[in-house]
Amino acid sequence: MLDLIQKLFSGVMFFGTKDGLLCLGMYAIGAVLIYLAIAKDYEPNLLLPIGFGAILANLPPAFYNAVGEGFPGVIGTPEEPGFLQVLFDAGIASELFPILIFIAVGAMIDFGPLLKNPYMIFFGAAAQFGIFATFLIALAVTPLAGITDPDLRVKLSAAIGIIGAADGPTTIYVANLFKLGKYIAPITVAAYSYMAMVPIIQPPVIRLLTSRKERLIRMEYQENSVSKTAKIIFPIAITIIAGILVPMSAALVGSLMFGNLIRECGVLDKLSKAAQNELSSLVTILLGITIGSTMRAADFLALETLLILLLGLGAFVFDTAGGVLFAKLFNVFLKKKINPMIGAAGISAFPMSARVIQKMAKDEDPTNFVLMQSISANVAGQLGSIVAGGIIIALVAMFFTV
Repeated sequence: MLDLIQKLFSGVMFFGTKDGLLCLGMYAIGAVLIYLAIAKDYEPNLLLPIGFGAILANLPPAFYNAVGEGFPGVIGTPEEPGFLQVLFDAGIASELFPILIFIAVGAMIDFGPLLKNPYMIFFGAAAQFGIFATFLIALAVTPLAGITDPDLRVKLSAAIGIIGAADGPTTIYVANLFKLGKYIAPITVAAYSYMAMVPIIQPPVIRLLTSRKERLIRMEYQENSVSKTAKIIFPIAITIIAGILVPMSAALVGSLMFGNLIRECGVLDKLSKAAQNELSSLVTILLGITIGSTMRAADFLALETLLILLLGLGAFVFDTAGGVLFAKLFNVFLKKKINPMIGAAGISAFPMSARVIQKMAKDEDPTNFVLMQSISANVAGQLGSIVAGGIIIALVAMFFTV
């Protein structure tokens, strides 16, 4: 009993050390993420598990052994990993969680609006501009944080650029494939945090780049239906095309399209609902708390983290701006104009970005309905972000070992 009290006391005293103060800082960050999830409803399915995982990952080592010598705690050691390390090795290091998430997302997506408006695929591509712009900027500024190794600079810059796509699973996939270690946590947290803040980040950028006259543009939506055959052929064809043109994207595109095929085939309703609900919920919980477990104070509270967060925000802004500016350029050649706000929905934050665009259109004109066109661009962005991720991986693999 006395031994237990001594260990608990040493754990309390730990917070008086430099490492202990850093842990307290991580508790504060975890609490902020939990607050945003509960009070502001910002992507609660992910921010709450991430926030709690950050708290778990920074419990003082003295507490780990309070219940008996050799108890590994939540993180553990290489010889005896704790449960969070087991989850990380099984789900993140193996890239299993991002793949499973994309199966669930694919089962949720209806590609019908995109098939009705196939030209929207261009907006999904244009909105990935921020990925490559941020990649180049990050290459230039990462030495300011003391990152001078060429291999690490290129891989880290590429992963930071992917944040702009607002596609969490692709961000995790790329960061883990590049074996970025301690940088995976800030990259992933930035990706999901900015994705949750789409309603805050996108409107100011859109208003800055568009006039009220442009935001008032009305668009007709063709109600012609898409055949079931087309919806079944689409995921199969996209998988083959992506696999041939951008083989590095095959795993993510294939899992997304497989989930969509389950949805559209019409004979697997039970599996489709399971993918949309049970699979999505379970993997999201495990993914969130595992990401949080990588937010260890010594690695997370560093200059590199601040740089990643700032560059990630820049990537997000560039992607939004790229989509809007492309739509404005498109309008130069069209008699029937497109509402340029649609271009901003080309990021991968599905369906949040499409809802933001519809709300902005409704604020300008309560009778303007552009949701279906926004959904089309948003779905195209989901594909575009995966392909862009594959291109980034292929470009890096040309010069470095991946």
